Amino acid sequence: MYILQQNLFSFEEWIKMEEGDRLKLFFSELDLRPYVKMLNPSSPQGRKPIDREAILRAFLVAPQLGIDTFTKLYQRLKNDLKFRYQCGFPLVEDPPSVSVFSRVFSQIKNQGIAEQLFRDLVQRCKDLGIIKGEKVAIDSMAIDAYEKKRSKKQCLDPEWSSWGAKFDEHRNKITWFGYKIHLAVDTESELPTALEVTTASVNDGDVFPDLLQEHVRLFGNKSLKYAIADAGYDQLKCYQAAKNYGAQAIIPLNLRNEKEPPEGMTSNGTPVCSMGYEMTYWGAEDGYLKFRCPHATGKVDCPHGMMWCSPSNYGMVVKKKAEEDLRRYSIPHRGSQTWRELYRERTCAERCNSRMKTAMTANRLHVRGRRKVKEIALFNAITLLVQALSTQQKQRMNLTA
Repeated sequence: MYILQQNLFSFEEWIKMEEGDRLKLFFSELDLRPYVKMLNPSSPQGRKPIDREAILRAFLVAPQLGIDTFTKLYQRLKNDLKFRYQCGFPLVEDPPSVSVFSRVFSQIKNQGIAEQLFRDLVQRCKDLGIIKGEKVAIDSMAIDAYEKKRSKKQCLDPEWSSWGAKFDEHRNKITWFGYKIHLAVDTESELPTALEVTTASVNDGDVFPDLLQEHVRLFGNKSLKYAIADAGYDQLKCYQAAKNYGAQAIIPLNLRNEKEPPEGMTSNGTPVCSMGYEMTYWGAEDGYLKFRCPHATGKVDCPHGMMWCSPSNYGMVVKKKAEEDLRRYSIPHRGSQTWRELYRERTCAERCNSRMKTAMTANRLHVRGRRKVKEIALFNAITLLVQALSTQQKQRMNLTA
């Protein structure tokens, strides 16, 4: 017997491996027979049936090889006998044509096979302890459409691309024509747990509750502790969605439309004493935030001392019930070190987005329509999950060697 020490999935470790080793490990973690049954006709007639399992394997491995079109996939299979063999195609025959790939891709889309496989892999990662699911980061990424640009008035169909706009970290406005991939990412493993694709014009906050609902559906109610997102999600419905599952939303306040903070407090929800000093956050208990006199805690040197506000040697204490204003109050408090440390974990979603967008094929579309774009996004997300499972398998093999 041996004890397997848990290690976080390292994407960088994976890409350093030789391609042949990667593919061998990748395919060893994929049992596609239950999903292929959904693709194969119940009573095949006529010509020899197409090996749909081999095609599905080729679709799933394509993102990590940078193969973004059916034509490129066909050419790789035709010219690389080893790759053709690893995917499961017979060597004595030519690979299926591009039109066959297209038809099978449509079957996968129409029957929701990729989405089911994605959910099953997330569940498997959960069961193996790779994904904890206690803290998730929510983020979206812009995806350019493989379609002719249209005016905003022509972009009313939610199934087709539209214009989107957002600000980067330097407050520069970025516009694009296409879609958004919305992800919920486990902050510890940096792996996706929920995914949705919308047109570019859809507000991020509208998708936030659905992503949390899908995450909790897989991990169980009350499993989620923190939902972390950037200021673009600073909307009451996002805080309420997190609260519905017993979680705390960690989202910076978006103060663009706020002329001044509420009376008696700062913008981030810290009470102000009668001398105008910010009070000191002193922890939380039973859903209440506790703040103490800043003079009593040594934060300021008040000319009136503690007695100005309270006769107690402890100093004045103010308690705020977090439920009074879900957006303004947070447990832990926004000004605390714990809150800042939690918010830093949001970068895991950015790294996951970057892997799908730059290292794989999420932003190299050659399909049209939201549903087809979602299939490509799912293939990319599935690739990350299988890579994580394969990496753990490799670590287990090394420990037993």
